[in-house]
Amino acid sequence: MSYAVLTGDIVASSALTASALNATLNTLRAAATEIGNWPPSPATAFARRGGDGWQVTLDRPALALRAALYLQARLLRADDTASTRIAIATGDGTIPPNGDLNAAHGPAFTASGRALDDIPTHATMIHAAGGALAAATYLADHIAAGWTQAQARALCEMLPPGAGPRAAAAERLGISRQAVDQALRAAGYPALDAALGALECM
Repeated sequence: MSYAVLTGDIVASSALTASALNATLNTLRAAATEIGNWPPSPATAFARRGGDGWQVTLDRPALALRAALYLQARLLRADDTASTRIAIATGDGTIPPNGDLNAAHGPAFTASGRALDDIPTHATMIHAAGGALAAATYLADHIAAGWTQAQARALCEMLPPGAGPRAAAAERLGISRQAVDQALRAAGYPALDAALGALECM
């Protein structure tokens, strides 16, 4: 079966207390569950890997970069000091019936794990596929590196597919529509949304 496999680790995890690290990983776990509620309801799974590592899979590979950006935004929304690296790979893989990702295997899992080791020091996201997908991921990563916590709150409302009107997002956030528009523009969302839409149609 074809999957998107996102493998990551927490940046500067050695400076975190055990409870702070657990909270950070629990935020990513919750975000993975939320991604599973996106239309068309991609099947997702989350696993902790080692001390500060984690892995997320979804069975809609086209949504891989959108999911990675959502994970970054959810983490920033919860804690403006938290950061994670993410290596994306798509392709075939096998997950055991019990859903244990630590026992999963296949080309996508291997490529994602290896790509995490190859992330350049100036980046926090990489796509193992190379080519246009890698280029788009590097550019998206550069944009995301400048997000603020306020921008992350707006992005978490609008990154999910079929997010609905910005006015509804503003109401959920308890701010004005103009504030949402300003946050999204400053976060580079219009360009990201167009790029993600183009990638997901490939």
